[in-house]
Amino acid sequence: MDVKAPATIPYFLQEQIRALIVDGTIRPGQPLREQELEQRFGTSRSPIREALRLLELSGLVTHIQRKGFRATLYTEAQIRHLYMLRAELEAYCMRQLADMQDLSPLLAELRSYDQAIASSMAKRDARACIAAAREFYLACARFTGNTPLTSMLSKLYEQVEPLRFLLAKRSVQTHVIQSYTNSITLALTARDVDRAAELTRTYVLEVLPSIVEAYREASGQTAMPATVDAPARYARG
Repeated sequence: MDVKAPATIPYFLQEQIRALIVDGTIRPGQPLREQELEQRFGTSRSPIREALRLLELSGLVTHIQRKGFRATLYTEAQIRHLYMLRAELEAYCMRQLADMQDLSPLLAELRSYDQAIASSMAKRDARACIAAAREFYLACARFTGNTPLTSMLSKLYEQVEPLRFLLAKRSVQTHVIQSYTNSITLALTARDVDRAAELTRTYVLEVLPSIVEAYREASGQTAMPATVDAPARYARG
């Protein structure tokens, strides 16, 4: 059912379009024609265009000169770069926790997210699963007090959310996500930050093949492209 939006609220439109990209309703590389979006949301072109510009800043949308906007289409190399960057940032975050004297408030928060992940998996709710997993890692970053790190991770998670959604749809059946978040929580309980950091890297290496495969299927490709019309944007300010 189409959603009717006030024409003066581009942020509302941004969230609506973003949800369609994340859950695959709008496929990777699909053109985002302003006229079609106007009809879908019952609004004028100006807020639609502003919403697309906001999505471009997050990396979910790409603007190609003389071709317009489209949902970002990643190459396999770009997916690997994004996820290895994520692994390094998360590992760095875990190591920074070694300087924190009392981890008990963080551990209580992490256990609550573990429970949320378990609950979402039981319901096979991929969107709730990735939201809880996102907050699990961001909680660690916030606890370090490292604002630039928290901001960078937040923007990176926003950019790869369609990939995380594809993985979560598979992981709700295998419980891979929770097995790692639970192990990370146990490692931090023992103040073994090196183990927690290594687990973040191991998780990325384990899930990358599944992400690439799922993304290939979602984008309707028999092979991942070597290049695209415009480079995907890495997390940025």
